[in-house]
Amino acid sequence: MMITITDDFDPEKIAASGQCFRWRKVDEKTYRIIAADHCLYISQDGDQTYQVDCDESTFQTEWYSYFDLDESYQAVRERIAPEQDPFLWQAMEHEKGIRILRQDPWEMLITSVITQNRNIPAIQRSIELLSQVCGNRQYDSRGHEFFVFPTPGQIVALNEQQLLDCKLGYRWKYVHAAAEAVADGKINLLKLQKASCGEAVRQLTGIYGIGNKVANCVALFGLHQLDAFPQDVWINRVLENEYPNGYPFESYSPYNGVYQQYMFAYYRNHP
Repeated sequence: MMITITDDFDPEKIAASGQCFRWRKVDEKTYRIIAADHCLYISQDGDQTYQVDCDESTFQTEWYSYFDLDESYQAVRERIAPEQDPFLWQAMEHEKGIRILRQDPWEMLITSVITQNRNIPAIQRSIELLSQVCGNRQYDSRGHEFFVFPTPGQIVALNEQQLLDCKLGYRWKYVHAAAEAVADGKINLLKLQKASCGEAVRQLTGIYGIGNKVANCVALFGLHQLDAFPQDVWINRVLENEYPNGYPFESYSPYNGVYQQYMFAYYRNHP
């Protein structure tokens, strides 16, 4: 099926933005995306047209929201004039096409824990191993198998060695603790989606092994709280080099998380 997306949308930039780890580039124009228990092949056909391997109903119910197509990222960019913030404007111009995906909050909780002090290939490997060890097997439209991200109960049932075999290292304890917190109902991710960003971060940092940066990643990429502002080494460099007098959080609210993604990608791609 052919779809048209007129707003900012660049699969290559989204895939490289550090928010999703189950996207794979199949060929020059095609990505294979696993999200929840669905798998999508999406290929660029023209400037604003894409071929997807699902019907219209499935795209509307499963993928339209996932790509956050109700939000105009062009409008978000246009809130900042070039004379107002030359650095951010330049970052947005170079990195436009990034969107904040609406990913499953449970999957993003565990994924964000796994990302601690890891590079992208290592993160992807651990996520795939974890899914293969205890996730359900399914097949995509091309007959290739994929594994659904495991449930909290499936991860809690794994022992230390099984988690270590997923190349988690010391993070295995954090992964197990997060899964246990969700399985036991200590953390209700659906309720957190309706909480304020500050309250979500407060509750998430109450989980063993989760600090402020990981909690903000979960808030932004899993709870879709677009004002969450994860700070890693790249963003710390941005704040130090580009905003020595302070970053205008209040002025840029409620889209600080979106602007963070543009700045993060720009600094990584233009060190």
